[in-house]
This record gives sequence, C-alpha cells and structure tokens, in this order.
Amino acid sequence: MASQTKSSLLLLPPPQSFSFSGVKEAFEASVSDVLVKLSKTVENSNQIATLYIALAVPNLLSSSNKPRANTFAPLQHYLSSIYTLIGAVGTARDIDLDSPGGIDTRVIFIDHLSSNTSTISPESQLDPSNDLHIGPILKLHSLATSGRQWNHVFYLNNQIGRELADSFVTSLSSPSKDHTASIMQTISCSGDWQVPASLLVPEDEPSLQPHYSVAVGGTFDHLHIGHKLLLTATALALEPLDPTNQDQARILTVGVTGDALLVNKKFAEFLESWEERFQGTASFLAGIMDFTPQSHGSPEIPKIERSRTSDGKGGVVVMHLQPNLIYKFVEFFDVCGPTLTDEDISALVVSKETSAGGAMVNDERAKKGWARLTIFEVDVLQSGEATAVTGANPFEGKISSTDIRRRRMNRAKV
Repeated sequence: MASQTKSSLLLLPPPQSFSFSGVKEAFEASVSDVLVKLSKTVENSNQIATLYIALAVPNLLSSSNKPRANTFAPLQHYLSSIYTLIGAVGTARDIDLDSPGGIDTRVIFIDHLSSNTSTISPESQLDPSNDLHIGPILKLHSLATSGRQWNHVFYLNNQIGRELADSFVTSLSSPSKDHTASIMQTISCSGDWQVPASLLVPEDEPSLQPHYSVAVGGTFDHLHIGHKLLLTATALALEPLDPTNQDQARILTVGVTGDALLVNKKFAEFLESWEERFQGTASFLAGIMDFTPQSHGSPEIPKIERSRTSDGKGGVVVMHLQPNLIYKFVEFFDVCGPTLTDEDISALVVSKETSAGGAMVNDERAKKGWARLTIFEVDVLQSGEATAVTGANPFEGKISSTDIRRRRMNRAKV
C-alpha cells in the first residue's frame, strides 16, 4: 500500500451554479493549478498526495434546510460536478488519481457566509462552543479548529476567495494562526463573481423524516472518484448531529461485495481483498466525517467489533468512531445485502445507473413486512461533459477500477 503524505487543503468559495458548466467556469483553473503543484511533490514516488477540497455553501446549517434529506439533491449534484472536474483535469494533465505518484482527493462542505452572499441566515452562525466537528458538512470554524495538519492551504486569488481564506485564519488562535498564515498559498482563478441567492434550493416537496441509519453497497475496489462521490453522498443523507440530539446514534452501513463474487473480474489477481476494500472505505469515510480535535495530537483508535453475518457467510465489522457515529461494514453475496438483515436501516443510497436495485430491495423488504426505504439517487460522473476539459483523452480510466487494475498489472510487468 502506498504511503500517505501530510494533507493539503483547497478552499473553494460558492460558485454561481452547481452545474458542471458553472463549476468548470469557476474552478477549472484553480483545480488544475493545485493538482499540478501537488503532483510534482509525489512524482515518480510511492507516495500519494492527499487533497481535501472544502466547498463553501451559504446557509447549509440553517434550520430551513433540515432535515438533511431536503438538500440532498442539489448537494449531490454539486459533488458530481466537482468530482467530474477533478477527473477531467487529471485526465487532461495526465495526473494519476488515487494511485502511487498521484493525488487522493476528498471533498467536504463548509457553511460560510460572506459579504458576497446575497442572503444571510442567522441560524448558520452558530456558537463555536457548539461545534460538533462531524462532516461532511462543517462550519468553517470547525474545519479550522479540527487539528488537521496541512502542508498547504490553497485559496483563490480573488475577492471571494481571499475573504474565505481570511475567515479561515481568523478562526484560529495563536500560535496556530501564525503557522496557518505561513502556509496559505494563492492559486489561479477566473475572476470574481456574485453568488446567487438561489444557489441552494431545497426539495419542492420537503421530507419530514430524518435518517439516522443509511446504507450503501458496492465493490469499492481501489477506491476512486466514482466511489468517493457515492460514499460522500451517503454521508450527506445521514442526519447530522446538533446540540439538541447528540444522544441519537448515527449508523452508516456499507455493504462490501464478498471476494467470492469477484473471481471472474478482469485482472482479478490485482483485486484488493475484502479486508483491504473495507479498510480503504473506512479510512475515506473517517477522513471526510471525523474532524474531532484530538487531545494530544494523535488520533484516537476507534472501538472495533468483528462478527459474522447471521448466515455465517460473511464478515461484519462495526467501528465506533464516536459514541454517536458508527460505521458498519458488511460482506454481502447478493443484491440486497444488509438491507434485508437490518430492519432499522431507513434509507439507501444508489447511483442512477443502479437505481433499479433500490426498487428490488423495497420489494423484498415489503415481503418481510418491513418499512420501505427512502431511495436517494446519486448522479453518475459526467463523462460526456468532461470532454470539454479532456478533449480526446479517455476520462473513463480515472473512474474505472478495472482500468486501475490494468495499470497496476502493467507496472508490475516493468
């Protein structure tokens, strides 16, 4: 496994639109600049440069956007657009993603209000003492005071970008403020713009049901940006903690395909084992969700419980990151996986290309007399739109586990 370097952070202000065209117009130059800079630091090495991209969106933590399900659709679309841009820039610049000598990108959201924002919601400016430091949506103050160590903090060299960077540094106290100010670095940008009041529009028919137990399933072999989009969207569907409901446990269940179902995959000898795949998924989720400051600068080891599925065929790993944040990884061998063994799951996240699986799950749950799941659909990465950046270069190689295994096979032959 490739070794990890210290992470870098890219602060991105709100765009004019969550569409790929809007995201491309606002951030293509910036994302390209950062990926090129970081790729040079790990070029021809066995290291991976980790880049966290923090997307500022006004009013994310406003009470008008509760429960979280009400803003799932626009936020997952923004995620799809930004991960598509990352893949497209990586393709155009011939920069490896999620491979040795490449860059591991992880996207989170921050609620930040600026003078460039058309509307201001007082609920979003919560008392810092109530920071709960659980992503993938954070207050800017929570991110700044999380204790994460950064090699660089990149920001856009325009008015809205500088304001975001200033707020980030101002959230800190000395000596952290002095250190962070010294690693702040401006990057290319496309000029200034006005953030529209209608940027984040909740669902027309708001849901009244918060979801405290959400599931997703997949192979998750050699984690790539398509997986990251799906996993981050799943975290978005999970109802966040707030000071009034901290005793309510949040459970994120990930069904990970069992090894026995993967023997006929192309380049199967380069498949990661179930253990490696669940560990990689757990590491990614912890990276985008657990921003709790550690007391002595070293990460706390989560409580881990291992068992077997009820039929004894697969493994189950339960990780208690915090008393109220639990990951459950279940090895599965059929389409429905843990959604038919855990009645308490209330929502399932699927990609739009596999949405039929959600209907099948609900049909099977109905046969057991269980409540139907809310199905959240996630956009696929927009490979057609990405050609505006990649030209004739093949975008699909950045979002294919098969292609990643093929490249690793070719490297092994050298």
